[in-house]
Amino acid sequence: MHPHRDPRGLWLLLPSLSLLLFEVARAGRAVVSCPAACLCASNILSCSKQQLPNVPHSLPSYTALLDLSHNNLSRLRAEWTPTRLTQLHSLLLSHNHLNFISSEAFSPVPNLRYLDLSSNQLRTLDEFLFSDLQVLEVLLLYNNHIMAVDRCAFDDMAQLQKLYLSQNQISRFPLELVKEGAKLPKLTLLDLSSNKLKNLPLPDLQKLPAWIKNGLYLHNNPLNCDCELYQLFSHWQYRQLSSVMDFQEDLYCMNSKKLHNVFNLSFLNCGEYQERAWEAHLGDNLVIKCDTKHQGMTKVWVTPSNERVLDEVTNGTVRVTEDGSLHFKKVQVEDGGVYTCYAMGETFNETLSVELKVYNFTLHGHHDTLNTAYTTLVGCILSVVLVLIYLYLTPCRCWCRGVEKPSSHQGDSLSSSMLSTTPNHDPMAGGDKDDGFDRRVAFLEPAGPGQGQNGKLKPGNTLPVPEATGKGQRRMSDPESVSSVFSDTPIVV
Repeated sequence: MHPHRDPRGLWLLLPSLSLLLFEVARAGRAVVSCPAACLCASNILSCSKQQLPNVPHSLPSYTALLDLSHNNLSRLRAEWTPTRLTQLHSLLLSHNHLNFISSEAFSPVPNLRYLDLSSNQLRTLDEFLFSDLQVLEVLLLYNNHIMAVDRCAFDDMAQLQKLYLSQNQISRFPLELVKEGAKLPKLTLLDLSSNKLKNLPLPDLQKLPAWIKNGLYLHNNPLNCDCELYQLFSHWQYRQLSSVMDFQEDLYCMNSKKLHNVFNLSFLNCGEYQERAWEAHLGDNLVIKCDTKHQGMTKVWVTPSNERVLDEVTNGTVRVTEDGSLHFKKVQVEDGGVYTCYAMGETFNETLSVELKVYNFTLHGHHDTLNTAYTTLVGCILSVVLVLIYLYLTPCRCWCRGVEKPSSHQGDSLSSSMLSTTPNHDPMAGGDKDDGFDRRVAFLEPAGPGQGQNGKLKPGNTLPVPEATGKGQRRMSDPESVSSVFSDTPIVV
């Protein structure tokens, strides 16, 4: 006998069968979505070494790493992928024949963090070429034929940390990429080795912080030999920067079409490098940075007397700012000495020593110079006014030169100015006049070659009057006469 089958059990199995078929169909679509020329492992697509002339179509939207290296790709257009790959973080395009990249080629991959374009045939980097890659951290462009780099090629790439441009034909140093406060604030590595750089902006490079110079590679370039170049790299060697210590033998320069190591330029008679001390004048404000080779380190400063510098000023003039710099306010002579910065990081520690020299005098600034000049001008004007007062407002006998009055005493007639604190008394006068002494003060001047000089005693009860010469008659109230009056010895008669 056959067992009895309930048709209601078949209806109960239908939902389970439908769910199973859905899962199989979804799994089938996942397998089909992997391009035929690629190997797919989870969210990784490897399409390398397939001689592909174009990027495969219908790339899975969940792709996180796409390897298209070692193919025959020559152009990367804006529509190279119709699917927006928002999860893609790494794109490998090295060892192709790329000679053109559209400025909109990276719009479908806005979250890309790693881009490898090395070993291609790129010749120029146009403006805003990578502006859509705002979170990109590593960009490899070495071993191309790049000759020109537009100043705006790397705009809007604030997260870029490593940029490899070695083994190209670059002849202009892109200072805008490394200058402090520039468009790439997080850039810690810039490889410009094996290019055609001849001249470097040496003063600007010397001012860069150590964490930038530590990753600035310039070896294997035909640099021009001079002492300033030697001083630059000697300073980097003194600081043990990786960009110099790792490639000391490959740092050379050109002189008379011959290669010379930058640390062996004896034919130029360059002086030995010496670390310079910080210099300040009395009352200056000064900021000394703890110039470490890495960013984000904890910094502690110690004074010459082995005391820790606090974040706030207590009784002294120095404190530590938020960025770890040493800030002096109105520096004093006793602030001079060697300060030590201890920098501590997660994987690296560093110790720096900085010497400060304080001169015991102030350096006049712009406003002090103006004040000094103004004071000098006012002093000169006052001096001129005083001289004029002295010459023209001193009492004289100019008013009495018109009428000659007889002297009361023939024997006491002197060619002089009369200065008396009491009225003159004439003993010959009657009435109510006093019989006291008659005091007259005369100033005698030694006999000179000229006649009629003021103060010269002349016999004969007459005062000499010099003859008119030139433009007019010279009076005894002129500056020469006044000078003689106040420079002689008084005689009381």
